[in-house]
Amino acid sequence: MASYNIHLGIGTDGHFEPERIAAVINELQADVVALQEVGLGAPGFNMLQYLRDACRMNAVAGPTLVTKHGDYGNAILTRFHATAERRLNISVPRCEPRGALDIELDCDGRHLRIIATHLGLRPAERRKQIQQLLDHVRDTSVLPLVLIGDLNEWFLWGRPVRWLHRHFEPTPSPATFPSRYPLFALDRVWVKPFSKLQHVVVHASRLSRVASDHLPLKAVLNLPSTRSG
Repeated sequence: MASYNIHLGIGTDGHFEPERIAAVINELQADVVALQEVGLGAPGFNMLQYLRDACRMNAVAGPTLVTKHGDYGNAILTRFHATAERRLNISVPRCEPRGALDIELDCDGRHLRIIATHLGLRPAERRKQIQQLLDHVRDTSVLPLVLIGDLNEWFLWGRPVRWLHRHFEPTPSPATFPSRYPLFALDRVWVKPFSKLQHVVVHASRLSRVASDHLPLKAVLNLPSTRSG
């Protein structure tokens, strides 16, 4: 699976080219892709619909902002069937609206719960949002659980990251931003139980360095089949 902030399809060269985003997603060869900064429909360009069709995947929308130019927010592309969907409002007053998508997938007989999010720009905002997300997942009965997305956390050992490490166990944090010369680990993934996470890598192809200002983060999970026979 992967996380990818697509910057509305605007590349580091300033050009809006949705086909580049679709090509990078196809390069990933991931079964699940959590997307941030996605155009979600009328009256603007429906980036999610375009990517769904271009990548031949199912799509789940998680709008966080509605403007005169169209809806905007998070989304998930997946090759699997979603058996449950929830949209969480983690907005903080006087800050840009933020949310999370909480979905359960049937991965060919294996169950997987994913919470995909994009946190705020201010440290105090992110602390509140992480507390909300942790409160939301503490009572979960569906495992494995993946928390993934653009956390906007510039400090590797800031309080939100320490809280997440305490709940999930520490995970690798390779730099994904800015895409041309990545210095900061803004895009992150946590998995529970930790043993299901095999490895985490940054997808730094020639195309991904120009398609968006973030590089995709890819995580490989080990999900043994629950089917008998």
